[in-house]
Amino acid sequence: MLRQIIKIDKEKCNGCGLCVSACHEGAIGMVDGKAALLRDDYCDGLGNCLPVCPTEAITFEEREAAAFDEAAVKTNMGGVGDMGNMENMASLQPETLACGCPGTHVKTFEREGGREPAQAQQAQQAQAQALVTGVQAQALPAETHLNQWPVQINLVPVNAPYFHNARLLVAADCAAYAYGNFHAEYMKNRITVIGCPKLDEVDYSEKLAAILKQNNIKSVTVVRMEVPCCAGIVSAAMIALKNCGKMIPWQVVTISTDGKILED
Repeated sequence: MLRQIIKIDKEKCNGCGLCVSACHEGAIGMVDGKAALLRDDYCDGLGNCLPVCPTEAITFEEREAAAFDEAAVKTNMGGVGDMGNMENMASLQPETLACGCPGTHVKTFEREGGREPAQAQQAQQAQAQALVTGVQAQALPAETHLNQWPVQINLVPVNAPYFHNARLLVAADCAAYAYGNFHAEYMKNRITVIGCPKLDEVDYSEKLAAILKQNNIKSVTVVRMEVPCCAGIVSAAMIALKNCGKMIPWQVVTISTDGKILED
């Protein structure tokens, strides 16, 4: 039949995978690191995937295509009875990588008191030596408090296991460069997602709202820079908090371009 259906321009596709999460019918998947329409009869032609694409790689076209098969979609997605129930459909989506490249493989890092086990043991040995000899232990390199990968908002899967019971940090990507103690003060014991609303030119609110809806997030901390363009990341977080349907504690921290905390 002749009908409206999506078309994906592989030249424009950057492999972010946002459209895969947005398509609740399972019509889109990642093939060789690029988004692809897997089956015509899974596509309802409504275009929920269009607004989330940061490169405008997805458009509508009218062509001969199999009719939308709601029954086949229900079977594929696990037998959900109401195609309008988007939250149920989203909860049945399999956990997928944000794109096909190895740099987006989901990872969780084990930390002991903020350090990896080897670093923790090294610190304990240095402290014990200092007590015995009375000599000040040599300062250890600053430890990382990154607890997961990936970190880019555009790349994290909304149903990644590290979001369960997490304290979420939503940060402007410049903040870690401007504020010297960023890891210890803000990333420690938190799951970190970062972005730049000016460079990414995408609305993060839908992705953040999905993360908040589908996971038991304990709190949200937003760290922004003082520059005006950074207001976008705060706005996206506030919209997500409003739209997630939950009461989640939150705070906003503002850092100056010379590395000072202006508002906490």
